[in-house]
Amino acid sequence: MTSEFNSTSTADQVLAGMDLRNYRFLITGVSSGVGAETARTLVAQGATVIGTVRSPAKAQDEISNLQRVAEQGGGALEVVELDLASLRSIHACTDKLLAEGDRFDVILANAGVMATPFGHTDDGFETQFGTNHLGHFVLINRLMSSVRPGGRIVIVSSNGHRGADVDLDDPNFDITPYDPWVAYGRSKTANSLFAVELERRYRGSGIHACAVMPGTSNTPLMRHLTDDKVDEVFDQIASDRQKGGAAPLKLKTLPQMAATSVWAAVVAEGEKIGGRYLENCNVAEVDDVPGIRDGVMSYALDPQRARLLWEKSEELVDECFEQ
Repeated sequence: MTSEFNSTSTADQVLAGMDLRNYRFLITGVSSGVGAETARTLVAQGATVIGTVRSPAKAQDEISNLQRVAEQGGGALEVVELDLASLRSIHACTDKLLAEGDRFDVILANAGVMATPFGHTDDGFETQFGTNHLGHFVLINRLMSSVRPGGRIVIVSSNGHRGADVDLDDPNFDITPYDPWVAYGRSKTANSLFAVELERRYRGSGIHACAVMPGTSNTPLMRHLTDDKVDEVFDQIASDRQKGGAAPLKLKTLPQMAATSVWAAVVAEGEKIGGRYLENCNVAEVDDVPGIRDGVMSYALDPQRARLLWEKSEELVDECFEQ
């Protein structure tokens, strides 16, 4: 599948001329970065966005900005409190949304953490796996009954998935020595595999799920890294791209980073992106040569690994999700 858009396209360009007044989105993590930019472009086209934030008080400036854009574009922004590192918070959030009874056209799992020091969520899961994967796993599954037929689930992954497959035997680094980049890679592979299994379970209802690589940039996601570490990351990616014969690394702007998410949400054909990993407003090619660059590792699309991860995730959160 080839799109008319590419790595330099912005979310505004992708949505140009679209009327989204009848669309309702849930987006996690709209207080800054790519999540805020994604929400901005959608409400500017008339969409209603329910955006989650960990601390509404701390995010008030960004929320006010998004609400001004919504008023100008005919859209609407509502904010709900959510901490993906707490099952209690996730249950409270989903209970509230389900009680309201409104349905969603798209759930966009955008929030996440990267390269954190070793730690655990409120429920004892390794921070990155627990937040990036398990938090969204519970949130989305509890809300699937509110997704309209023909809806989309867009899960933000990363080319960081190329650094590590999931470890179903030691997801919390109880045995394995902790490495922040291995942990990040595992969580981003889990994001992709979650989309694969969601697609298998729900495509019969016309609901499609996919994983998205937004692009590389110095966003608030890198807040746990020193400036020197950020430079090291970019240098390593540039080296890996060069070794693989790819074009030199070009950092994306926030509008460019939001483009693939909104393309997947409302522009791309669901049948063609369902269960796939997307980048640069296109379906990514499988590339199993090691290195952090474009392309998706085959283990991140493996249907058997996806089913096993689902089962392991249910075991960890002590909750079973049936369609």
